[in-house]
Amino acid sequence: MRRTPLPWLLVASSALLVWAAPKPACAQSAGPALGLFEGHTDVGTVLHPGSVGYDPSTYAYQIAGSGDNMWASADAFQFVWRKVSGDVTLTADISILGTGGEAHRKAVLMIRQSLDADSAYADAALHGVGLTSIQARLEKGGNSSEVQSSVSAPKRLRIAKRGDYFYIWVAAEGEELHFSGGSMRIRMTEPFYVGLGVCAHNKDNVEKAVFTKVDLVVSAPNPAARTALYSTLETFPVPGDRHVTYVAPGRIEAPAWTRDGASLLFSRNGRIEQVKMTGGEPQPVPTGSATHSDRFHGLSPDGKQLAITGGSQPNRAAIYVVPLDGGAPRRVTRQSPSYWHGWSPDGKTLVFTGVRKGKTDIYTIPAEGGEETRLATAQGANDNPEFSPDGKYIYFNSDRAGSMQVWRMLADGSGQEQVTSDEFSNWSPHLSPDGRRMVVLSCDKSATKLPTDQDVMLRVLFLADKRVQTVARLVGGEGSMDAPSWSPDGRRLAFVSYQLIPRASPPPR
Repeated sequence: MRRTPLPWLLVASSALLVWAAPKPACAQSAGPALGLFEGHTDVGTVLHPGSVGYDPSTYAYQIAGSGDNMWASADAFQFVWRKVSGDVTLTADISILGTGGEAHRKAVLMIRQSLDADSAYADAALHGVGLTSIQARLEKGGNSSEVQSSVSAPKRLRIAKRGDYFYIWVAAEGEELHFSGGSMRIRMTEPFYVGLGVCAHNKDNVEKAVFTKVDLVVSAPNPAARTALYSTLETFPVPGDRHVTYVAPGRIEAPAWTRDGASLLFSRNGRIEQVKMTGGEPQPVPTGSATHSDRFHGLSPDGKQLAITGGSQPNRAAIYVVPLDGGAPRRVTRQSPSYWHGWSPDGKTLVFTGVRKGKTDIYTIPAEGGEETRLATAQGANDNPEFSPDGKYIYFNSDRAGSMQVWRMLADGSGQEQVTSDEFSNWSPHLSPDGRRMVVLSCDKSATKLPTDQDVMLRVLFLADKRVQTVARLVGGEGSMDAPSWSPDGRRLAFVSYQLIPRASPPPR
């Protein structure tokens, strides 16, 4: 049932709930009461002062704001705020007034460390063109980044802070709020600011937005709260902003592109599914009797065959090849466990990780089946192999030198050499189609195995000069990027991030 928001601030703890009447406004100098909020101010440098009007009879805020932008390393906008501590949930219906303004004028629900222009922040941002995203500056003076929602022009938005993590929810007119996907992690000190903001995206303009049914909940942090796992399938141009393609409760893993770049394959609950980049519900990929599919799968160079790791029984992983449009699976490897990782560019050879007599090593085998060939024999674990686009090399990760790093060898197993050596552990190397870049999943160097649902990074290594660029920070690890993840044109990457959302989060209202 939808609850009519009250003009109060709900302050919650594990022991009691206190309805606290709002304090008098402390605006830039003096002004009308601001309901849930304490004050308002122009953040950053603006040409035209902003303003706010509050109607207590409808609990509505009309905010006028100028400002050049809320992005990069500094912001300029009008902000209506309250200082709080703890976990926070802010929800509102948002309407940007007028037509013909800047496409990226925006109205936001914001949680912000300070009123400095370069402060760390996270917000749920609705743009004039309907683009909706969670945006953030992770540290003071840093550059902003965002995860774009797959939902355009929602009516109702929510931002929530749980510990160091920030999430957003969206809803169209008449819908219930649903998790938008993605998250940001920011370590804020208490107290901090929460409120509503408007930016014109043009220093010469003033834009207006109306926020109604505003609901603010502040609660004591509860680290022991039960959580629900969500998976967000994301893509982004390199470099560029992250975009949500699909969100689902539970765990999905290992996105891999179709050869036309129009869809992504992923695994869920032992099955392979396919979702279009344009959205919609995923459809199952028929794999016949080869069920219990693991997260290691990928299409042949011609896009007609799908290699999967699975079988008819769990924990007996073998490699199968099945026509993408359906048909009987054909078993390739005789021994188990075997985990597929790549096709040779000519489609004649598969490279995989095999566990034989307790030792994890790298093997190749003809795609039609036959004898397997062991390539990597060095001490330690050797895993996640993938052919270079020209077929000359096989890249893989190995801990033979102490920490997990990327190595490569010639396709026959000779000439093994280390590729990465830095302050991180580096896993799951994937080469761009032109062979010039390599994306890896990086984490703390002390990690002895690929993390699960931990803070990790996606980093791109430029192979010619060994320059490294961090392109995404996320909660993930195992399952995030286990299949070839570059789009066929080499412009985009796909991965899965994970969100552990406390079940105690307020229900949709």
